[in-house]
Amino acid sequence: MKSQKILNDPVYGFITIPSELIFTIIDHPYFQRLRRIKQLGLTDFVYPGALHTRFHHAIGAMHLMSITLDNLRNKGTEITDEEYEAALIAILLHDIGHGPFSHALEYSLLKGVPHEDLSLLIIELLNQEFGGKLDLTLRIFKNKYERKFFHQLVSSQLDIDRLDYLQRDCFFTGVSEGTIGADRIIKMMDVKNDQVVIEEKGIYSIENFLSARRLMYWQVYLHKTTVSAEKMLIKLIERAKFLRQSGDRFTVTEEFDFFLLNDPTLLDFRTKPDLLTLFLEMDDLDIWGAIKLWKNHPDYVLRNISQMFLTRNLFKINLTNEPFSAEEIEQLKEKTISKLQIPEGDLVYFFSHGAVSNYGYLAKDRINILTKKGKVIDVAQAADLPNIKVMSKIVEKHYVCKAKSLNLTY
Repeated sequence: MKSQKILNDPVYGFITIPSELIFTIIDHPYFQRLRRIKQLGLTDFVYPGALHTRFHHAIGAMHLMSITLDNLRNKGTEITDEEYEAALIAILLHDIGHGPFSHALEYSLLKGVPHEDLSLLIIELLNQEFGGKLDLTLRIFKNKYERKFFHQLVSSQLDIDRLDYLQRDCFFTGVSEGTIGADRIIKMMDVKNDQVVIEEKGIYSIENFLSARRLMYWQVYLHKTTVSAEKMLIKLIERAKFLRQSGDRFTVTEEFDFFLLNDPTLLDFRTKPDLLTLFLEMDDLDIWGAIKLWKNHPDYVLRNISQMFLTRNLFKINLTNEPFSAEEIEQLKEKTISKLQIPEGDLVYFFSHGAVSNYGYLAKDRINILTKKGKVIDVAQAADLPNIKVMSKIVEKHYVCKAKSLNLTY
């Protein structure tokens, strides 16, 4: 390698890039693009420090994976150098398929094309470019490798992805209640019958991890102001798509323009390699650039929502435990039309309602505890952890989100 490359990470301190191949992947334009996609989308409207990127997160997850694999080796799990590198690359690239604003635009800018599927296609593309050096990474990523615990470390209820993003998001938002103690969890990890297990003495760290994750969802990821901002962004893109597909032309980047004009399917991405390369040219800056241009657009919907973003004049949102009745929704719609003085057909851009849900633990995707007697049990079955049974229940909250006022003059 050119020299032993080291990055200084605010969460973990110095991180060493362990191989030439990994350094080349990090240097690749597809990966460097993650510097321009914020990890938490619009959450900085609530927590001003939440400006970290997918790039930060991917590097951090790779670092935690290396610590985890070293720990497993020390406990007697045989891991070859090839497996070690492949697992690091799998976690490094697990989020590479995220588009602008990550989850917020996953189903509006690209309809029905999940980022996990795009990540897989991009890893396959990189594998071709690197002459098959990512074959094992792909097998681990797709859960096709015979040693199943590697995939569990990349994707499960206690994967390295979650360990990093919870720590990182706590750090940058300042929400200290979400702290999880990843170091201890990693030290308690082992492999038994090809499954990742947690030693019994680490059980309270797991309980804390599940509680912290649930809390972070309500306090950060599903914070009502974040939900409101995301709904606004979705409505803005829907309007831009409608106008573009009706024949309007915008001054936006070529890549963004293509995705406003077209609605490619997952099959299109699989069969037309140029589409993937076009997608990989897009990031948050395409959207922010457009918003700055649209703030003076003749279309009042595009103009108003863009101005609202730039001045943080977000939609008003009510979040409740009980669902709104059909009558309540109709009354709120009528009030909104009357207050905003807009045609009924345009209400869809300034009013939305629905539900957000959160769970702490899904029993179908077990977290395994290794008891002192060598028995493997589901964490929810541990006798003195009634909280985890409670956390298995999916909690739903209902919202109504609407614009407060509009500027109808131009």
